[in-house]
Amino acid sequence: MARALVTGIGGQDGSYLAEQLLGHGYEVFGTVLGSPEQYGALAPIKDRIEFVGIALEDAGDVQRALREIRPDEVYHLASASFVPLSWENPVGTSTATVSAVSALLEGIREEVPETRFVNAASAEIFGEPGEVPQTERTPVAPLTPYGAGKAFAHFLTGAFRRQYGLHASSAILFNHESPRRPLQFLTRKVTHGAAAISLGLERELRLGDLSAQRDWGFAGDFVGALRLMASRGEPDDFVVATGEAHTVEEFVAAAFEEVGLDWRDYVKFDEAFTRGPTDTRALVGDPTKARELLGWEPQLGFRELVTLMVEADGDLLRAQAASAR
Repeated sequence: MARALVTGIGGQDGSYLAEQLLGHGYEVFGTVLGSPEQYGALAPIKDRIEFVGIALEDAGDVQRALREIRPDEVYHLASASFVPLSWENPVGTSTATVSAVSALLEGIREEVPETRFVNAASAEIFGEPGEVPQTERTPVAPLTPYGAGKAFAHFLTGAFRRQYGLHASSAILFNHESPRRPLQFLTRKVTHGAAAISLGLERELRLGDLSAQRDWGFAGDFVGALRLMASRGEPDDFVVATGEAHTVEEFVAAAFEEVGLDWRDYVKFDEAFTRGPTDTRALVGDPTKARELLGWEPQLGFRELVTLMVEADGDLLRAQAASAR
């Protein structure tokens, strides 16, 4: 039975990836912050996962874990993923990102050199790109501590691949969403807000700039690309995206349309929610390489994604209201 180690298995991506790996007969090991019990998405499968305590910034601890587990594949998803918060703790954000990927790559080289490693990079490495859409060859010029840390991890993964011949790849992930996104993220804030307003639980939704463009896909589709990267004969870096650009306004309009409301009656502009000069205007990926070399295609379209999230938030709110009675 193949073994996979997933760092950050309790997050949105980790939980979907764990489900897929288990479905393909893997023995799955995972790291989480805190207790596995606090990650609701893992509840149906947590008894099938072996949770391991690894201090990812500690090279010695990482080597010990790799030596004991001897995974066939390692998926590095753990990171502080909420970009604005990286400005509140830039040292901690960058140090954690840099130390973890360094320790994992060196640990694999020392202990399990045949292990296949997939690093979750981010479109934030491109900063304010000079070309749309972005490809694997788009210049890397991050604008935030989060993006800078992800850029280092991306470059280091490539460096270990070339220097030591490791099967090490980076997935340059564009925006990917699901009902498992935390509420502080824009998409969940919108779908949760639209559902709450439709149920009479809220009266308005306050948002910042609605003109920014993003390439939104479904997280469950995107982690499938990571598995294909690990199983491919040759390691390489891939943009994982839908290739479709939508504005925040389009996302908002679609969410409110799902509940039969006109968003203009409920959404109020609030400057407090604007990101500032380092917010990127148009992040749109070109997934041609992934489609041609991996055979990967996103399955869930933009409107289907919005529908999935709004319906899930409506179900959640109704369940919470029923339990409070």
